[in-house]
Amino acid sequence: MSFQAVFIFGYLFITIAIGVYAAKKVKNSKDFILAGRSLPLPISTAALFATWFGSETILGSSVEFAKGGFLSVIQDPFGGALCLFLLGLIFAKYLYRMQILTFGDFYRNRYGKKMEFIAGICLIFSYFGWVAAQFVALGIMVQILFGINQFTAIVIGALLVVFYTYLGGMWSVSLTDFFQSISIVFGLVIVLFELNEVKPIWTSIQEKPDGFFRFFPESNFHAWTLYLSAWMVVGFGSLPQQDIFQRVMSAKSEKVAIKASYLSSIFYLVFALIPLFLGLHAKSLLPDFDLNSETGQLLIPTMISKFSSPWIQVLFFSALISAILSTASGAILAPSSILSENILKYAFTDMDDKKLLLLSRTSVLIIAGISFLLAVGKPSIYALVEDSGGISLVTLFIPMVFGLMSQKADERSALFSLFVGIVTWLFLEIYGDDMTSHFYGTIASLLAILVGMYFFPKKGQSLEAK
Repeated sequence: MSFQAVFIFGYLFITIAIGVYAAKKVKNSKDFILAGRSLPLPISTAALFATWFGSETILGSSVEFAKGGFLSVIQDPFGGALCLFLLGLIFAKYLYRMQILTFGDFYRNRYGKKMEFIAGICLIFSYFGWVAAQFVALGIMVQILFGINQFTAIVIGALLVVFYTYLGGMWSVSLTDFFQSISIVFGLVIVLFELNEVKPIWTSIQEKPDGFFRFFPESNFHAWTLYLSAWMVVGFGSLPQQDIFQRVMSAKSEKVAIKASYLSSIFYLVFALIPLFLGLHAKSLLPDFDLNSETGQLLIPTMISKFSSPWIQVLFFSALISAILSTASGAILAPSSILSENILKYAFTDMDDKKLLLLSRTSVLIIAGISFLLAVGKPSIYALVEDSGGISLVTLFIPMVFGLMSQKADERSALFSLFVGIVTWLFLEIYGDDMTSHFYGTIASLLAILVGMYFFPKKGQSLEAK
């Protein structure tokens, strides 16, 4: 076992210990899903910051930026930062006041049980590819550090994150996120400074062609449609996601929830830029590296291995594993909460809180098991994240906005919006331009709910009154 592997093993042991300690705070399903709604500002901010700071940020977006500049990474990190900002500006206060456990509860209370069930299915399916991508990323790191085959590495990585998530739920996710966020920030900053000594990063920036750092697209309709679609997939589509909901609802007060959203938006944008410029720097230091190959996502790890000291390698791989673990644990817990609270519990009678807690933990194993099968079947991080797509954007975003901001939409309008949105998206994915399918799917969902509100007025409200 290498010098780096020994220290990484110790780091993983500390992470597990924190997760096990957090499990002692779990007494009921509310503790498991929302950490008892008691997180202070620093931990709440770290939990929201860690939402997306995973394998896609460090291994995926960095390569895309090295290939195409800012216009290639609008979706992440800029869309992610927009989502967190909008959460604090508009949505956190409404959601926090509702005293609910899951987003499925919102759709049930606002629209009815049919919408709760269908929304729950959409939310769950949107997470499988995302969780599987984190399993693959963990497997890659375990494989690199400990020299074992990829299948065994994915098994070990998956078992690690499932273990402490199963025990402690949101308490484990939150406390490990706090520890892991510190590791991410510290590790990436130190790596940036050392690699700047190898070759000034400013030099790598100056070597890029004109237009590489352009932030706005060309002045034509299609280019702007692609641009807006990239902003919307994460910027809007993640707002009705359960992981965002759980993290903001776990705050100890409405004020903390709002502040944590703003702070995490700033921190995410600032620190997510570091992997982008590290990727740009790596392309300059490794001119023969094939960014389009299957190993393209290892651009930054390859640079670190070749140009950094052993201690810096330990810091970087600790930061990377931290990012993956924090994203994976939250991504597993989110659909598990929906599965237990909004789908499975209706199949049982006499569900006291102890049984609900067991059902929540069992749901963690179900979600993790399905995601694991995806991970070993398609071991490409990019493909798995792409598969998870913007399902929630085209199905749930518009019903969420109208459910919060208006009392005129009823369950029929919401279901019609969801149906038209997903059919439009699927049609364009198969037969049209899949690059803009999310944009047009969302527009279709918006038009559908407006039509639904007119033709399906809420009970007690006539067409003339409208």
